[in-house]
Amino acid sequence: MSSSDTVLAALDSELGWIRETYTDLHRHPELSLEEHRTSKTVEGKLAAFGYSVSRLGGTGVVGVLENGDGPTVLARADMDALPVTEATGLPYASTVNGVMHACGHDLHVSALLGAAKLMADGRGAWTGTYIALFQPAEEIGAGSQAMIDDGLVTKVPHPDVALAQHVMPLPAGTVATTEGPVLSAGDSLKITVYGKGAHGSMPHMSVDPVVLAASIVLRLQSIVAREVKPGEFAVVTVGALHAGTTSNIIPDRATLLLNIRTYDNQVRASVLAAIERIVRGECSAAGAPRDPDFEYYNQFPLTSNDAAVTARVRTAFTAHFGPDAVHQAERQTASEDFSRIPEAFGVPYTFWLIGGADAEAYRAAAGGGTLAQDIPANHSPLFAPVMDPSLSVGVQAHVLAALSYLADR
Repeated sequence: MSSSDTVLAALDSELGWIRETYTDLHRHPELSLEEHRTSKTVEGKLAAFGYSVSRLGGTGVVGVLENGDGPTVLARADMDALPVTEATGLPYASTVNGVMHACGHDLHVSALLGAAKLMADGRGAWTGTYIALFQPAEEIGAGSQAMIDDGLVTKVPHPDVALAQHVMPLPAGTVATTEGPVLSAGDSLKITVYGKGAHGSMPHMSVDPVVLAASIVLRLQSIVAREVKPGEFAVVTVGALHAGTTSNIIPDRATLLLNIRTYDNQVRASVLAAIERIVRGECSAAGAPRDPDFEYYNQFPLTSNDAAVTARVRTAFTAHFGPDAVHQAERQTASEDFSRIPEAFGVPYTFWLIGGADAEAYRAAAGGGTLAQDIPANHSPLFAPVMDPSLSVGVQAHVLAALSYLADR
């Protein structure tokens, strides 16, 4: 048997505790940077499996399994939940008011723990070093950087490659990969523009920031329409505009909240520069008494898969799952902070998708043109990956990807 067949031979006997771990984590979700119970669960299991375990970035956990000479592979799972009230009706639904695993991170943790156990028990089939990294605070784009700032690059063996996966509303039992950009870069931006307050009956005494903000909103729409090359991708969204408290007072400031998505770092830089240029220009045209303030937050890097790593992992997936189960992933406009980890180490990576939707329901919705209506997406209060075969595929995918690099014994 191949090394992957040998390591995966015990999967069926391990699925019981993997399912129990998944339902336990789903019942007890924790918000970003508050993943204390989850971290303790992960630490305990990794230690029992024989890993050297350490904490990084507050609630981040890293397990290292050294198994002789050979490559070093880092596999990552994120752990945090969302401030969403669950409406799935599952028997193992969240017990925490207003918090749920609405993005599948409980499945990510459980699948990587399952892979870590199989890799430890099957170490006679491979050589090298396997690193299982459990990252906090992905949802706010802060967890990977917190681990890096806490010395990740110097405190664990240097990997040759980094791997990660995400459950999505695709048919359960399938995996999807793509070279190049797979998740967009994401930037949130708070802009404060300043005017001069006055009575609503005396507009000539004011510099009206409401009119100024409205002009900015309209002018920002020209960035994608007129400054981004046709065929390239960018989204500029003004999600909120706040100004004033009552009808007869012209306020002295207005606040805009923007979200920007791009698939190319040069496009990203030019779009952000255009936003600042337009805002400053409109403020100048309005006679604003002071310069605007720009506050960037919840920033996510571009996730762009290395072509060679992706091809190698896809080959392993196809050989094991079969070509009908391995698909070309569409680029997603969602964002992630995983890529900061391999970039900190200076190593290539790939990030793939696994299906979590009931396959029969997915096919029916696809046939009827009702996917958006009938298949809940990530962050929905109805998002609930089917446990089987999603968990099993998630475990297998991690093992297959790692063993495509780790040497056969």
